Amino acid sequence: MRKSIFSLIALAAVVLCSCGGNDRAHQLKVLNWADYINEDVKEGFEQWYYEQTGEKVEIVYETFDINETALTKIEVGHEDYDVFCPSEYIIERMLKKDLLIPIQKNLIADSIWYFDNISPFVVDKFQQMAPGADIKVSDYTAGYMWGTTGFIYNPQFVNAEELASWGAILNPKFENRILMKDAFRDVYSVLVLYAFRDQLEAGTVNRDELVRNITPERVEAVKQVLLQAKKQVCGWEVDFGKEEMTKGKAWLNLSWSGDAQFAIEEAAEMGVMLDYIVPNEGSNVWFDGWVIPKYAQNVKAATYFIDYMCRADNALANMDEIGYVSCVGGKDAAAAILEEQNDEEEWPQTVDASYFFGEEPIQIGDETLDPHELNLNPVYYPDLSTINRCALMHDAGDAQEILLEMWNEIKLAR
Repeated sequence: MRKSIFSLIALAAVVLCSCGGNDRAHQLKVLNWADYINEDVKEGFEQWYYEQTGEKVEIVYETFDINETALTKIEVGHEDYDVFCPSEYIIERMLKKDLLIPIQKNLIADSIWYFDNISPFVVDKFQQMAPGADIKVSDYTAGYMWGTTGFIYNPQFVNAEELASWGAILNPKFENRILMKDAFRDVYSVLVLYAFRDQLEAGTVNRDELVRNITPERVEAVKQVLLQAKKQVCGWEVDFGKEEMTKGKAWLNLSWSGDAQFAIEEAAEMGVMLDYIVPNEGSNVWFDGWVIPKYAQNVKAATYFIDYMCRADNALANMDEIGYVSCVGGKDAAAAILEEQNDEEEWPQTVDASYFFGEEPIQIGDETLDPHELNLNPVYYPDLSTINRCALMHDAGDAQEILLEMWNEIKLAR
């Protein structure tokens, strides 16, 4: 179908704007999620870059709130962003469409080589997005933040046993008390595990296959679950769910672990207790990562920026600011991360985080930590038993349209 004249003019304007007369050799254009970075870390990059290279650079920072909208700016508008932070399935789509430039690691001196700080767990998960056996995904992206999808809930009204299954959204006790994340990929990827729970238990299908292969039959099954849950849903939210939970207007919220941690902390300041749980059927494990888009004009500064974001101190500062958990946790950074995150007094019940920090004991001063028994926030670092029940989301490809059609039907249904 042909574009309208208006669309063509708008697209031309976008392209022309991206090719303006700015000194791009000394400018770094960054596209990131809103409220997804520590401002001091961001502002510190320009000085750090000058110290490392003797060159000045100015950050031009833009934000987005929907993956697909941001991708359209690059794929259709050819916007010349140097660094972009999309989610895993968008990274997979960009790799398939040849929209990424390899990170130029040869530009970085060994003395400031931070890329290897990314947890091998994250690197392995990212490799599952490779469109071909000859593609090494870690050549194109460095993980930024990660987490799971589950229920944020208020123990005053809901107990954990009632949330053992995603089927909790069908419980009439929660009529008009459930908030649903307005993110059809994430919601589909967890509810398909519930819809086909009998097959999962029988071993005739596994979670990875259920989440990866989107079929009309599976979409219809999830649609029927959501239609049955409509009476319980009081809203479809992108960002206001945390506030509604704190006010007690909603009792549970199907949401991301990072939002859960933020909500838990905000609610605690108001004297409200919230918690987070991943139901027994399992969940998705999601990732956001830094990439260099095809139309970037300052690849050198982009490479340094990505490396800078992999520093352990910057990772900790970003985690503290935004409530999400960093992908940094590789061998050289594990001790620095755990020195701040491991806290027996605050988290007396241990979790097995060996999947993230590795199997070997970790030395912090005079203390030796066993990665299988760490005192960590389980919202940040789920136990291995939870991770083993999680599957990675993938690019939906042609199935994107039937997912979107299903989602629109659900939201319009009465």
